[in-house]
Amino acid sequence: MNNSVTNTARLLGAGLRALLVLTLVCGVLYPLAVTGVAQALFNDKANGSEIKADGKVVGSSLIGQQGYSLDYFQPRPANGLGENSVNTQYKLILSGATNRAGDNAELIKWVREAKAEVVKDNSTADYKVKPSQVPADAVTSSGSGLDPDISPAYANLQVHRIAERNGLSVAQVQKLVDEHTEGRTLGFMGEPRVNVLELNITLKELVTKS
Repeated sequence: MNNSVTNTARLLGAGLRALLVLTLVCGVLYPLAVTGVAQALFNDKANGSEIKADGKVVGSSLIGQQGYSLDYFQPRPANGLGENSVNTQYKLILSGATNRAGDNAELIKWVREAKAEVVKDNSTADYKVKPSQVPADAVTSSGSGLDPDISPAYANLQVHRIAERNGLSVAQVQKLVDEHTEGRTLGFMGEPRVNVLELNITLKELVTKS
């Protein structure tokens, strides 16, 4: 009887020690080590790839923003985004796609209307946009609806409108686009892209100085 109790106590003690050690290693030391390495080597990415302007965080380079006026470069459409209907205390946006096939009548209607709007908004007194010039990303959302980038073609399409509305020359605005155009990752992955938030921050700075 005593041996049984003693063995049970030993097993419980060993189990408790194992639990404490694993908790310390896996629950404290490992997370601290990973966090430390991330902060030391990948500080920007570890903190959400924040973008700052005027000394404060205005967004992330990984998440697109909506609601820009026509004085600024426009992002991709955000069709597919949903509203948080579960916890209404917070105004959260749920990412997602439209999940509509390419031959879906409603999607085709959206694209046609979006293309007409892009042509209208970006045509100026000196520059008329043709429907054939409108790239796909100007009229379709990404899979998440939160794509922070647009194609160089869509950015270039907006140059004349931006110049006219902000009293800048086309050359000045085109230079901004060229400076913010990123190539393919590692030279072969993905497509060339322009981050809309970063571009608009620089545009605002240029307008302020002009």
